[in-house]
Amino acid sequence: MASVGIKTQLRAYWQLTKPNITILFVITGLTALIVQGTPIFTPQSALILFAIFCTGASANAFNQYLERALDAQMERTRKKRPIPLGHIKPNHALAFVVIGGTVGILILGLMSNVLAAFLALTVILFYGFIYTLWLKPRTPYNIVIGGVPGAMAPLIAWAAVTDTLSPAACLMFGMVFMWTPPHFWALAIYIKDEYAGVSVPMLPVVKGVKHTYDQILLYTVILIPMSLLFAWPLGVAGIPYVIMAGILGAFYLKKTLHMIKTKDPKDAYKTFFFSIAYLFGIFVALMIDQLI
Repeated sequence: MASVGIKTQLRAYWQLTKPNITILFVITGLTALIVQGTPIFTPQSALILFAIFCTGASANAFNQYLERALDAQMERTRKKRPIPLGHIKPNHALAFVVIGGTVGILILGLMSNVLAAFLALTVILFYGFIYTLWLKPRTPYNIVIGGVPGAMAPLIAWAAVTDTLSPAACLMFGMVFMWTPPHFWALAIYIKDEYAGVSVPMLPVVKGVKHTYDQILLYTVILIPMSLLFAWPLGVAGIPYVIMAGILGAFYLKKTLHMIKTKDPKDAYKTFFFSIAYLFGIFVALMIDQLI
């Protein structure tokens, strides 16, 4: 492995966390704290969010460590991810996983409670062993169950301050869980040939693109009205949230229908990115609704 500069190494470790995913993971946890009523500008909240960041970073790094051989074969990943690029040695990446995960779990366990620490540990182990090693190579519906760890930040945050879970936290979990399959299936349509080339049984490879479009639409039409449950029956959001969620949902559905109509993989890629903006917008809308 060629020697790289300190700036390149720092950037590589940042990329090892899958920063966009990890930041979104933290935002969903932050939303749970705000909805729960926890003051956010406190050392306790800062430590909880840092622990959630460490948990997400560890899980994402573990995924890249386990998939390093696969990443080296795929066009999308071999030119972007730090291990196949040779910027981080595999054993150093694994050390990062262990240290980051341990820090996050210890903060939650020592400062908060066992439930929050257990949920954080579950994120890392589930994403690494159950999704990456077991589900992803075996079933085209891998991401359906594999979406569990990425949805757990609200549960961790809520548990950290209350030592319990609540319907609101569970609905936040459910939103991310239902959002994950159509989000990743849109990407899988765009890079279907890459997945086929490395024998990863993603849904469009095994069941075909039409079936994948049908599944994306099904999940989307469930997800959008599901977002309104925060207002009724839970009562944790008001009219401002309903308006914002309705607008976001309308744009997301329009984008999805356009993708299905054109059947252009480039539109699937655009929908993949828009879905990130949709989920981010929903959680920001929840936070705004609580603060106004």
